[in-house]
Amino acid sequence: METSLDTAQPRWQQVVKRIASLILHQWLLFGIGIVCALAYCFPNVAKPGGTIRSEYSIMYGVIAIIFLISGLSIPRQKLISHVLNWRLHLIVQVISFLFIPALILAIVYIILAVDPGGKIDRAVLAGYIFTACIPTTIASNVVMTRSAGGDDAAALVEVLLANILGPFVTAAWTIALMPKTVEFDPWRYGGGDLGSMYKEVFQQLGLSVLLPLFIGQLVRWTWPDRTAWVMQKTKLPKLASFCLLLLIWATFSSCFATGALQTLSAESIVFVVLFNIILYITLTAVCFFCSRPPQVFSSRRWSKPIFKRMSPQETIAVCFCGPAKSTALGIPLLYAMWQPVDLFLKAKTSVPVLLYTTEQICVAHFFVQLFRWWHARIIEKEDVDDSTGDDVEIGMAEELRGDYAGRDHEHTTV
Repeated sequence: METSLDTAQPRWQQVVKRIASLILHQWLLFGIGIVCALAYCFPNVAKPGGTIRSEYSIMYGVIAIIFLISGLSIPRQKLISHVLNWRLHLIVQVISFLFIPALILAIVYIILAVDPGGKIDRAVLAGYIFTACIPTTIASNVVMTRSAGGDDAAALVEVLLANILGPFVTAAWTIALMPKTVEFDPWRYGGGDLGSMYKEVFQQLGLSVLLPLFIGQLVRWTWPDRTAWVMQKTKLPKLASFCLLLLIWATFSSCFATGALQTLSAESIVFVVLFNIILYITLTAVCFFCSRPPQVFSSRRWSKPIFKRMSPQETIAVCFCGPAKSTALGIPLLYAMWQPVDLFLKAKTSVPVLLYTTEQICVAHFFVQLFRWWHARIIEKEDVDDSTGDDVEIGMAEELRGDYAGRDHEHTTV
């Protein structure tokens, strides 16, 4: 009956329904396109110091909402267990602060060797070295991990750890890795004062991350059943995904307001856009391999603790935290480190940070669907294996009962 009604509908109604279904399923992707267009047309609205004062309304208010939702959603036991999970810390932080900088530095030297004419702007290359050294993003990877069915508590712990280490590691690490050539002198001798930056970064971390998280956990500890019921009925976690759009809006508004994108060469823009996508996909593959290495690596007793496979939920968290980089810490740190440097040069240096952090959300949106499918496959396979094991046990029990019955019959006959 339903099929006949569907076929009886006019064709234009069927097309509209399909388009509406596509928009509903991919609403975040369409939303990214809309906020990027708004940022391009009205960059002064959401830039720092603009109409809505995004440095407070978004960088504090919106991020605080995301972490309040996380505090209300995550059980206390999960947070405590992941604080003690040394292998999770090792994989995420080594990839973020050691592997990515080493990989980017090698690529920068290759570009310098094959591009002596400077078609790729040196400010872009300096920006990539800086981007490689900043910690994982504060909000988006927690939201993406939750959306993909991963362990958002693991993602949350890694976010906190990385952003506490980041202000101390990033500045010194960036200067140390900067190529020792004349064209990179402005970034090696920036001479910025980091004192005000440290104050700003830790103030934001405390007010927009730690305080909302503590309040959310306090509410959950006090009224666990009522909090779980409210979270389920109100669908409050979905609000965190909408908050991502506001973060992207502010990021792109900053980028367009400086005019940095418009002044870069076409070669530099194409390189940045394509390279970001390839880099993020590659780093996600590396994170997946480190989280779930082939069984051959854990075949020996001494290697089992190191190469033991993580659960699918933890693997998803690692794959979203490892490759990601933070605009919230990156931009204030960049402007503080190179305070005496010309504003226009700083704006061009910020392009890799701004575009990578935006593109990572776009690409991660597709990884959410992929990891959700992969996680479902793993669960389905485990269910099949469990049911197969149960069938084997039942079959063995019946066979044993039959065997014992036969023996009793033989004994009675004798």
